[in-house]
This record gives sequence, structure tokens and C-alpha cells, in this order.
Amino acid sequence: MERMTLSKLRANLYRIVDTVILSGRGVEIERRGRRVRIVSANEGDALDQLKPHPDYLQTDPEALVHMDWSQEWHP
Repeated sequence: MERMTLSKLRANLYRIVDTVILSGRGVEIERRGRRVRIVSANEGDALDQLKPHPDYLQTDPEALVHMDWSQEWHP
């Protein structure tokens, strides 16, 4: 993520926003000690990028939910 000053953002706002949209890389600006990021909302977050693996479990998921783990816990 590229860092820049607010003045540079103001001077090149449309070009910078177009670059963020096309490249997917965000921009970070610091103002009054706080950081602000401009990122593309279409990228989604990390959880949106997870792929399902329906064949991973070799058992019924309900069997895991109701399993008694009290013998395994050692405080």
C-alpha cells in the first residue's frame, strides 16, 4: 500500500482513485495523527476469498458438535 501526503492526494485525486480501482492496491494517507486508507470495495475481505471444501470432514458435523470433550480438558 502506497503512502502519500494529503496534498499529493488532493492534487491528483482522480488519477489516484483510478489507479486504486485498476490495480487493486490501496493508498494510505496520514492526517492529524490518524491513518486513512482508500481501497477498492470490490476486492472483498479475506473471509470472502475462502473456498469451500465440502468433502473435508469424514464424519457427520453434528457428531462433532455433540462430542464430549470434558475428559480432554486439563486446567
